[in-house]
Amino acid sequence: MKHITQLFFLLLATLFGCGQKGSNVSEAEESKEAKQLLQGVWIDEDTETAAFRMKGDSVYYPDSTSMPAYFRVVGDTLYIGETVGYHIEKHTEHVLWFKGKNGELMKFAKSTEETREDEFTEQPQVLTLTEVLKRDTVVFWNGNRYHLYIAINPTKYKVVRHTTNDDGMDVENVYYDNIIHLSVFHGSRQLFSRDFRKQLYEQNVPKQFVGQSILNDMIFRQADAEGMHLDLSLCTPGDASCYLIEHIVSYEGKLTTKLQEY
Repeated sequence: MKHITQLFFLLLATLFGCGQKGSNVSEAEESKEAKQLLQGVWIDEDTETAAFRMKGDSVYYPDSTSMPAYFRVVGDTLYIGETVGYHIEKHTEHVLWFKGKNGELMKFAKSTEETREDEFTEQPQVLTLTEVLKRDTVVFWNGNRYHLYIAINPTKYKVVRHTTNDDGMDVENVYYDNIIHLSVFHGSRQLFSRDFRKQLYEQNVPKQFVGQSILNDMIFRQADAEGMHLDLSLCTPGDASCYLIEHIVSYEGKLTTKLQEY
């Protein structure tokens, strides 16, 4: 009898667990009907400017630098990208209201003008913030002459930056990162030579910041008994947030680095 009772409760728990799992799956199901109603160009009701365009599974923005993102509707939430969700307050064939990231109620109306589609591009621009830059610096210390060569070289390594646009929506902008090269000579003898990539600084600054930042610049600051001091800036593109990392190249060609400020 004891074994039968245990078996009964085990079976009951299994059935309850399966019911819960099925419920979760049902709640996570995407609304195909809602996605179909969202197809088209949506206009900000206040400014009458084109805010975004839904086409297929993707949302596009009039900003030529904002990347398209996958979208879906689950329950009363519009999801754009992997995790960003917006609570839908009202949704009909021609009206869409939802709460932006800042909590403000955003109101949109579907455009009936076919020409509004021309305001969007399906291949946004990847931004290069720095042109090829070469900088030569002559340094004198203790009667010796040193020559520093700094080169900032744009790459094709892409950096994705999340921002909030004027409509309170999370958008992605993509930038090309840089590689910075430094060479130091004493006369004709090369004391130091190295390429700097931002991954070198994952131990100095938060990894999340590194992921959305680019190597911005390296500038010679001063020479003293320790060596030649240079400041490298690691910055978030389109923002004023930067980490300043000090590099000291000794007169024997040894490198030390330390975080200077944020």
